[in-house]
Amino acid sequence: MADRAASVAPPRPSALRRGLWWAADYLYAGRRQLTVFSFPWSIGHPRPTPGSWREGDPALPEVYLLPGVYEHWTFLRPLGDAVAAAGHRVQVVHGLGVNRHSVPDTADLLERMLAATPAPPAGRVLVAHSKGGLIGKHVLMTSGAAVRAAAAAASGADPTDAAARAAPGSGARPLGLLGLVAVATPFGGARRARIFVDPSIRAFLPEDETIVMLGRETSINGRIVSVFGPYDPHIPEGSALDGATNIEVPAAGHFRVLGSPATQRAVLDGISLLSRPD
Repeated sequence: MADRAASVAPPRPSALRRGLWWAADYLYAGRRQLTVFSFPWSIGHPRPTPGSWREGDPALPEVYLLPGVYEHWTFLRPLGDAVAAAGHRVQVVHGLGVNRHSVPDTADLLERMLAATPAPPAGRVLVAHSKGGLIGKHVLMTSGAAVRAAAAAASGADPTDAAARAAPGSGARPLGLLGLVAVATPFGGARRARIFVDPSIRAFLPEDETIVMLGRETSINGRIVSVFGPYDPHIPEGSALDGATNIEVPAAGHFRVLGSPATQRAVLDGISLLSRPD
């Protein structure tokens, strides 16, 4: 199911079903975490990506994977394999560790990484999980603002003027970014973050400054595809985003949804949608 706005919420699953989904979710996450430590190069050295991920069709967009908090990029291995099998070149952002830095700091690192190499002619698409989706939206927002400010300055307008910043650009995609496909992302925050004392988790509170700032920026939501299941134990508010393309898949969970073939198909559909000419 796909739409451009948040749909009416379905009936709430029973407590037993939610409990079973929650248990299965953590079992899946535990298995994915163990794969990181099953290789000697994972300690102190970046784990190499599969060679097949670099052998895609240059006519297709290049895909960058962004994991969530406390996740190594290998959490997204199922999605990366599916995207590579469809012919895309797949990249990961090394140097994130387990992704505990703030969303703005990590977005800045990603922007610098993307700016270090020329964008491919077919463009780039970010594919992210959870916090990675917030990072991706931050990059879409800040890189677009930089381009609008530069265009305003070139036209003689004051780049600090709000109207000039809001003026539509020429259609160019900063850093070659076509858009973002986000899986199980708390665009509106997650109230359950209150039960944690870890600042990297409490950063998802709905009133957090970054969450509020990203929520106010709606002009780029049309370049976002949000993918989510019928129940996410970490994000009871859901991941539907107004103005985005929302795709619900029949796979419950915050982590387990990543391994679902339905999610993989939805991500590929999202990449295809973002690749279409405006």
